[in-house]
Amino acid sequence: MNFEFSSDQMLLKDQARKFLESEESVKKAREVLEGEQTHDESLWESVIEMGWTATTIPEEFDGLGLGYLELCVIAEELGRSLAPTPFSSSVYLATEALISLGSNEQKQSYLPKLATGEIIGTLAHTESTSSPSVENLTCELNGNKLNGTKIAVTDGDIANFAVVSAKEGEKAVLCLVDLSTKGVEITSQNTLDPSRSHASINFKDAEADILGADVDGWIALQEILDRAAVLFAFEQLGGAEACMNMAKEYAMGRFAFGRPIASFQAIKHKIADMYIAVELARSNCYFGAWALSTDAPELPTAAATSRVSASKAFHECSKENIQTHGGMGFTWEFDCHLYYRRCRQLAANIGSQAVWKNKLISSLERANQI
Repeated sequence: MNFEFSSDQMLLKDQARKFLESEESVKKAREVLEGEQTHDESLWESVIEMGWTATTIPEEFDGLGLGYLELCVIAEELGRSLAPTPFSSSVYLATEALISLGSNEQKQSYLPKLATGEIIGTLAHTESTSSPSVENLTCELNGNKLNGTKIAVTDGDIANFAVVSAKEGEKAVLCLVDLSTKGVEITSQNTLDPSRSHASINFKDAEADILGADVDGWIALQEILDRAAVLFAFEQLGGAEACMNMAKEYAMGRFAFGRPIASFQAIKHKIADMYIAVELARSNCYFGAWALSTDAPELPTAAATSRVSASKAFHECSKENIQTHGGMGFTWEFDCHLYYRRCRQLAANIGSQAVWKNKLISSLERANQI
């Protein structure tokens, strides 16, 4: 396979980077961390004005009708700049669920508003720290009434609606829930990265609509997560590369014993290891982008591979970036901890490393059996 982004897509990536730098996205992430906000409203409005929330939404629903590859390059730059917005929850998860599973009526109701940023969506699928499975689902849908609790819902305290996994009898389903409706109780949760808010949501006879009535809800959920995993991996790739560059620039400008510390072998090897991790993650992310854009049967394997490698690269680079900065790396004033916080948050956002490693093993086993 010989995959590369087109010149237009690379131009979009370059413009996205310049835009986010001009918006001082990293500075705004720090302001959210130090303040009481859940996200930066001005940056979110600017992202909406750029049309990014409408990227993959079909034109018939007021979207741009672009592909996943355009969304991948945007995701990478959002990750590089630590954008404190609900973009991933609303676009990678909620919008994707509606595009792939929604009825025409549901699409007409939700997608135009998602495209213009009038509403924010999220995915609520986590109920415990144990490995997710159909058997572990405790949320129940009876008729159109939903009962149960979801935890660690990213942007759950600012979203207008959620796509929720539940059991209906013996089968798993996905449903749409207006979070302002009666019977929904939202509790904000503190996390390591306050620039991405989280909440637990309790449903007590909350009104819900089935999403994808004729599909297996659990399989549909896994397909949504596979597609989102590639996009999250690009965010992690952008963050990892930003950490590597921060470490390199600091090492070249920091002098010890009359020499830049970048000339010391131990620092050279540290940054070289970061570069290897980033490039390995990039190759796997490109594999994921190819599989995602072509709807290839290898998508489950590509998604898990890109997710695992990008998570590892971001962790390695954010950790070693702190170490390269020495004592200064542990201070509040430097941005190193902002990236480490985002690294840990993204690593658990749609399932832990253990979950995605197990997914990778399972997908490889299935491939070998065919």
